[in-house]
Amino acid sequence: MTLSTQLLMAYDQQLRTDAETPSALAVELLGPLRLVTFAGGRGFVTYQDLGGADAPTIARWVAEALAFYRSDPAIVRVEWKTRGHDDAPGLHDALLANGFEPDETESIMIGPAKALTADVQLPPGVSLRRVSEERDIRAMSAMQDEVFGVSVSNGNADAILARAARDDGMERWVAEHEGSMVSAGRLEPVPGTEFAGIWGGATRAEWRGQGIYRAVTAARARAALARGKTLIHSDSTEYSRPILERYGLLRVSTTTPYRWRR
Repeated sequence: MTLSTQLLMAYDQQLRTDAETPSALAVELLGPLRLVTFAGGRGFVTYQDLGGADAPTIARWVAEALAFYRSDPAIVRVEWKTRGHDDAPGLHDALLANGFEPDETESIMIGPAKALTADVQLPPGVSLRRVSEERDIRAMSAMQDEVFGVSVSNGNADAILARAARDDGMERWVAEHEGSMVSAGRLEPVPGTEFAGIWGGATRAEWRGQGIYRAVTAARARAALARGKTLIHSDSTEYSRPILERYGLLRVSTTTPYRWRR
């Protein structure tokens, strides 16, 4: 068995459970599907596998899942998280038929946390720090929204603040220049597993290619090891994937979110 296969098995067994949605307000089951409700009117569909279901069964689940969320007027958007290695006949067509639209496909990256901890020389005037105050968290969230090309959302910041209030281990790291945030990312240790996730990595375009994202990643990896987590996982864009690959993480599969909005 290859290392990539071993890591993918660990991902499926350890992460595709309740561990995937620690900030859920509620979870309903529909066959193998987990219909998750988050703060801010967000629904999220995930599962460990589809149990060998055929295309008609999967199409029925998609329609029933959407009906579940439509019945709650507070839900304004739903993400259905697919993985490239799943056996899911007809899923793509069923999602499109129900008004979901595919987003950018990302790489599922996994590897040892210690591989990411190398020292990185930051550009002059740039510094790293961990943030916890509401003002900083809102500024970090707004910067990430801008980098990702979406409208700045109080809902996104509110969700992070709700997690922070529960003190569930999530850490938020930023790089700053002259008081302005230029890069940021979260570390999310997964209880009961070997894993910590690195999420929300965002660097302003004018600051890319100078090692800043790498330094934010190294800080998060060191924090993961301090918490006893030996493996890092991340859903990576084509910008961040090569950086993680250079430091020993492997692309074990892909993930494509499909999104529905009311």
